[in-house]
Amino acid sequence: MPMRGRSTSAGAGQADSVRMERTSEPRTDAEGELLRGWLQFHREALAANCEGMKGEQLLTQSSPPSTLTLLGLVRHLTEMESHYLVHALTGVDKGFVYCTEDDDEADIEHLDLGMVSASMSRWEDTAAEADGLLSVQPDLSAQVATGWGSVRWHLVKVIQEYARHNGHADIIRERIDGLRGE
Repeated sequence: MPMRGRSTSAGAGQADSVRMERTSEPRTDAEGELLRGWLQFHREALAANCEGMKGEQLLTQSSPPSTLTLLGLVRHLTEMESHYLVHALTGVDKGFVYCTEDDDEADIEHLDLGMVSASMSRWEDTAAEADGLLSVQPDLSAQVATGWGSVRWHLVKVIQEYARHNGHADIIRERIDGLRGE
């Protein structure tokens, strides 16, 4: 995931106007470019919230009683891209990336430092795979390989997941070191 530069944090607990630099919003009316642009915008927003964080910080539950962490959000969005884009567009069901029948919150909960590197790499690899599949989809209204819904529906679903959870990521990051997103 390409990381964007950002401002230096003023330190934990400081409520000032330090903000991260974010990628610009997409500026096109071509639907496919627009939707892929919003997906990339939101991926980079999450990447910006993770940038510069140590493993322990990526695991910090900074807004109790919520168990959300930045790493948990990365893993959850990997799960969403894998299911709603990679699985839907290929028709190949590899199962969930992290969640299991015994632990349907395994993407978000019970995380440890040993998961950080592999989880970040998996997110990048899944996003790249999804991008490759989307790049050869000329018709967003076409049915996906799994048979339910259009490419457009699945792409918008993933964008919605990122948009929703990037708000969480902004709050988690700000509570860790005071750095604010948009």
